[in-house]
Amino acid sequence: MTLDVPPTLAVDPLLDDPRTRIIVCCGAGGVGKTTTAAALGVRAAERGRKVVVLTIDPARRLAQSMGIDSLDNTPRRVKDIEGEGELHAMMLDMKRTFDEIVEAHADAERARAILENPFYQSLSAGFAGTQEYMAMEKLGQLRARDEWDLIVVDTPPSRSALDFLDAPSRLGSFLDGKFIRVLMAPAKVGGRAGMKFLNVGMSMMTGTLGKLLGGPFLKDVQTFVAAMDTMFGGFRTRADATYRLLQAPGTAFLVVAAPERDALREAAYFVERLAADRMPLAGLVLNRVHGSGAARLSAERALAAAEALGAELPVESDDLGPVENHEADGIVDQEGGKEEVRTPPEPHDSPETPATEAPVTDTPVTESPVTETPVTELTAGLLRLHAERMRLLSREQRTRDRFTALHPEVAVAEVAALPGDVHDLAGLRDIGDRLASGGRPG
Repeated sequence: MTLDVPPTLAVDPLLDDPRTRIIVCCGAGGVGKTTTAAALGVRAAERGRKVVVLTIDPARRLAQSMGIDSLDNTPRRVKDIEGEGELHAMMLDMKRTFDEIVEAHADAERARAILENPFYQSLSAGFAGTQEYMAMEKLGQLRARDEWDLIVVDTPPSRSALDFLDAPSRLGSFLDGKFIRVLMAPAKVGGRAGMKFLNVGMSMMTGTLGKLLGGPFLKDVQTFVAAMDTMFGGFRTRADATYRLLQAPGTAFLVVAAPERDALREAAYFVERLAADRMPLAGLVLNRVHGSGAARLSAERALAAAEALGAELPVESDDLGPVENHEADGIVDQEGGKEEVRTPPEPHDSPETPATEAPVTDTPVTESPVTETPVTELTAGLLRLHAERMRLLSREQRTRDRFTALHPEVAVAEVAALPGDVHDLAGLRDIGDRLASGGRPG
């Protein structure tokens, strides 16, 4: 028994509403966020909007499906879009975005010192949370340009979907935190006084860090901090601005999941977090939902029918008839567990007549024709496959019911599982149609 059906997510009204300026597709890794974001972008563009899709997926599947050789940090227009709208796509270049921030907020000499600093190069390439933070920085840049009607964001494939919301404030806190302010103090004091302050106030910390990280590394950090002095407040300011942008009425979050326990548990956590942070949730996109055209035939009935058909199958035979045991006459030999049947010589009317060997002929030996599998056996096999499919549907339904019980107010659009991956615009249009219908298979 299933629970009440949740409300259906109305995708087209969301895409058509001119007040919708940002759609954020979020969720656990591997649930189809990139495909969902691309399909929404194609559908919105072909319904007349000017759209840019920002992906953080390193697999570059978005570029392939849109017919673009490659994506980078600059929006590129997608060809063959039907209708009056436009579609652009880009893939976040984390380091390049960080470089752009430095170049925009520092003079040429200081920018060069920062960009060449080893600690900055390490930070911009792989510091924890940097990718998520830079995704939000890029979102802020795109929104500030006011060039597109709609921005669709494919969030990073983080270990936890919650990292996406935490990263801006986490990195902002790091760059504007006590540790950074302590490192900045020597540069602000200047000269020998600064070094004296550093030696007195940080002797224990620098000694420990020096042993763990090495003296040159610590010096790189201090040089980086000195060069970034005038920029740290800006990181916090932009992080706060981005957070407010995510809370704005023109933003809509779509939580993407698969009908699996772990993915929907992650989706439930994300729904609760969005509510706690007062961020607008549009609904849940449930990908890869399985269905059946014969859902009224239960797994139990299908298995019972398969077993009944199996009982009617004939016993396999070698068509040689009964074989008598003539071990005493040397007719049946057993070597290595394998029986070899030899045909005995024909009996003669008179015992005095000598036995003669049968003439050897050159008649070729023909192989026995391959017999077809009986219809009943095929039918039984299909019934067993159907039973497995119905068990899968039952598991998925129970998982969806648990989510619905926790969040009955969340609108849902289900997308049926496809036989293969999406590789082109036609496939993305198909996904968009399924999203818009919100159809539930079976």
